[in-house]
Amino acid sequence: MTAQIPAGAPRSIAARRVFLGDGFRPATVRIDGGRITRLDPFDADADLVVDDAHVLLPGLVDTHVHLNEPGRTEWEGFATGTAAAAAGGVTTVVEMPLNSIPVTTTPAALDAKRRAAAGQLAVDLAYWGGAVPENLGSLGELLDAGVVGVKCFLAPSGIDEFGHLDASQLERALAELATRDGLLIAHAELEEHLGDASGPIFADFVASRPPEAEAAAVRLVIEAARRTGARAHIVHVSAAETLDLVRAAKSDGVALTIETCPHYLALDAASVPDGEGRFKCCPPIRDRTNQDALWRGVLDGTIDAIVSDHSPATAELKNDPDLGTAWGGISGVQTGLAAVWTEARRRGIALERILPLFTTGPAGVVRLARGAIEPGAPAHLVVFDPDVAYTLTADDLAYRNRLSPWIGAELTGAVVGTHLRGERIYGRGEGLLARSGTEVLSGGRAGRLTGADAPPTREA
Repeated sequence: MTAQIPAGAPRSIAARRVFLGDGFRPATVRIDGGRITRLDPFDADADLVVDDAHVLLPGLVDTHVHLNEPGRTEWEGFATGTAAAAAGGVTTVVEMPLNSIPVTTTPAALDAKRRAAAGQLAVDLAYWGGAVPENLGSLGELLDAGVVGVKCFLAPSGIDEFGHLDASQLERALAELATRDGLLIAHAELEEHLGDASGPIFADFVASRPPEAEAAAVRLVIEAARRTGARAHIVHVSAAETLDLVRAAKSDGVALTIETCPHYLALDAASVPDGEGRFKCCPPIRDRTNQDALWRGVLDGTIDAIVSDHSPATAELKNDPDLGTAWGGISGVQTGLAAVWTEARRRGIALERILPLFTTGPAGVVRLARGAIEPGAPAHLVVFDPDVAYTLTADDLAYRNRLSPWIGAELTGAVVGTHLRGERIYGRGEGLLARSGTEVLSGGRAGRLTGADAPPTREA
């Protein structure tokens, strides 16, 4: 079932500054049937002319989002999570296989998630499957069902229904996926290096999850990927100690990619108040020296993507002052670009240097043809004001639970409008204007979720 494009959607959008992959240039984007047909010189008579103070960006791609529906919809759901994505300029999200109930470790569980998403999507949605001890040997079934890859944990995930893999099980999963050119993504911490944390002191929590826990896990993934020839991806890299390991592995030809997150690039441990669960995540936010090294990884190409790891929970679970028991996760799908751009600007880094890590970088990890303004691409476009400054409030957030480490922070840069297949679906000060998101299954198949049995069709 193909997307229906509203009659009022603009067929041309012009801006003096359009991000075209390697920089900003004047251009007019021509749109037909929800796709970009060509790029022309700037045309002041286009259907929509972007204010000269704003820039036109490709829709962002966030490949690390927990929406938790069905089963834990009180934490976040498809309706609120994708609305928040639209407000943050994210037009494609890839949804994690936990913390929903059931977890997405079988085709039947994926079907349940697809049924739950029906009619709720503000932006396009793809899915990760999960690799757990119980489904090794059956990962191909998840790939056939349409997931873009499978996720594993190398330490306890925090929920009983999603078990972690040991070293031999990791190798089995990678060997199985290698036969299909499938992708395994890994939460890289090893339990043997993790300590117990309790109480409100943030420094104690950080010390309980030291950099070596992450580095040791990354070494394990690299060597298993090297032996099996499989594609591997490390999620939410936080520790500077991992970066040289990754550089060496890539130089050796290991099929490895990595991501980091806005909270690691824009927050540092010294500025985190004690007893504030909204800052707790695993791996933890580390010190400024570590953050500087991550920024070097962004600028030298070691880091392939910046994604949110949007992992929300209820206020009751997050606002526990005991950091040993507070739920670990940062709500960030709406604020990622603004948070990182605020810090990049402070460091003298141009906007065009970070944009690929929000667009073609994550899209390339999952092999989705998204994140670029070019003929043939979906007309997923974002009007962004790079200079506006404001203090983020809870009322600005579209999350089900309006919790964020950036509430009260001074940010620079805001999404003015988000277009999905040309249609304007979000406006700053107006909120969400349409729910026209489409489900995207692996191999380029896509289907509008209008009902439980909406069939997928191939995107042309």
